[in-house]
Amino acid sequence: MSLESLPVLDYSRLGAGPEEASQFRDDLRNAMHDVGFLYLGGHGIPQGLIDSILDASRRFFELPEEQKLAVENVHSPQFRGYTRMGAELTDQAVDWREQIDIGVERDAVGTGSSVADYWRLEGPNLWPAALPEMRDIVFEWTERLSAISLDLLRALALSLGAPEDSFGAAFGADAFPMLKIVRYPGESGEEPKQGVGSHRDGGVLTLLLVEPGKGGLQVDYQGKWIDAPQVPGTFVVNIGEMLELATNGYLKATLHRVGSPARGTDRISLPFFYNPALDATMPRLKMSSEFQTKARGLSVDPTNSPILETYGDNALRYRLRAHPNVAALHHADRPG
Repeated sequence: MSLESLPVLDYSRLGAGPEEASQFRDDLRNAMHDVGFLYLGGHGIPQGLIDSILDASRRFFELPEEQKLAVENVHSPQFRGYTRMGAELTDQAVDWREQIDIGVERDAVGTGSSVADYWRLEGPNLWPAALPEMRDIVFEWTERLSAISLDLLRALALSLGAPEDSFGAAFGADAFPMLKIVRYPGESGEEPKQGVGSHRDGGVLTLLLVEPGKGGLQVDYQGKWIDAPQVPGTFVVNIGEMLELATNGYLKATLHRVGSPARGTDRISLPFFYNPALDATMPRLKMSSEFQTKARGLSVDPTNSPILETYGDNALRYRLRAHPNVAALHHADRPG
């Protein structure tokens, strides 16, 4: 089967009556089983908020270098803050991007022999002093996208014959969403350069906003790379490895990559990662037999990079590998 573009779904159908909601849930399940990626329209996020967060993102990257470095992630044991160009690795190669990582604003957790290592990720953000309005914009963004993400998880559970609240315990008040605000500078000439290397997302759900008119994202479908350019009015939504684990591979965490834009251009991208509490173990969904029999098992080679049961263990492992400079400064007491 060939695929030229990602499936497109309308989120507003969930609130358009029982029949429309049921069909949406089936379409959502089928897309995430077959492709693992889709475009989501009808999401109801005000255009003013979208414009505000894109504008704040642009203004952050236009700050003088010293102001961005004042919030560099080397100052954060939680891996929050600014990552300079070329300081992150994916698939053991350099990603040509700069970004700021923002998570849930909480107090840091003290370390100790009885405290799980992943609690080191809990803590405060680093905010640029020159953009005080950025905090409220990001917090509203996180709240709205978390609500959509939880609705999608409930819809997926129901569509698989499982209880609607199957994910409730993992995604309570201690859920751990993360936002990356990313700028890809134009590095590609005749030979394309890596913006982000080939990978699967390690969490549960990702909602991606891309600047209007921009491309670069590619999704692996049956061994072929499918272009996924920005589609007006939509988010790109994809499954992470923890949701694949919860469904024994019925839902698919799909390889994807991002190419660097052409020289003389750039691209702003905002991936939002909806993740459970750090100490949460993803539930194994009690799916209907028709879906259980079609579950494919995990797509990651368990002898190479096993998906760990507890979300925080996966999150910490990823950050230690992706940011070796932060790991060396703040986590030298533990193996990477």
